[in-house]
Amino acid sequence: METLLWTLIAFAWGSVPFSLLVGWLATRRDIRAYGDHNPGATNVLRASNWRWFALALLLDYLKGALPVGIPYLLLNIQDWRIVPVAFAPLLGHAFSPWLRGKGGKAVATTFGVWSGLTLGAAPIILAVLFTAFFAVFTSGGWTTLTSMLGLGCFVAMQYAGSAPELLIVWMLNLALIGWRHRAELRNPPRLRDWIRRKIFWVE
Repeated sequence: METLLWTLIAFAWGSVPFSLLVGWLATRRDIRAYGDHNPGATNVLRASNWRWFALALLLDYLKGALPVGIPYLLLNIQDWRIVPVAFAPLLGHAFSPWLRGKGGKAVATTFGVWSGLTLGAAPIILAVLFTAFFAVFTSGGWTTLTSMLGLGCFVAMQYAGSAPELLIVWMLNLALIGWRHRAELRNPPRLRDWIRRKIFWVE
């Protein structure tokens, strides 16, 4: 019963389109008219400024951090029961019932979920990977996917023995990220010009 309750709370909290609300508050416009047409924090930045973007990013991050961190770290739900709880805010964000089943790409919420599960360990690794792969690939989809694969290696090495349920959370997270970025992933990864020049001596 406790697991079901926290799963429902996590899904409900994750489904709230905070970036859309922040964007409307900042500009009185629908941020889905900008950029990739998603209700995510990046389009808040495109529509307004970094302050509103930071607020939207924080709220999307907390979607994952709070409803996962409270039961996992404070209530000691540290076994297979955490799997649906950890996946629920990602699912709610990506397929929000408030947006008729549509939603964002769940990147900021992913950082929040892994903060709730590992405190700073996984989010720091993920941030380093994002920074590195962002410098390599022109596509946000490929940057995100390769970063998630790197995170999976870290989770397997660090938690496979002590908390194998986190591997299941990662697999579900990876599948969702891949689905939400599927349009970008249909195209092969393209290296940034500086990488191509260094590796292939392309002018």
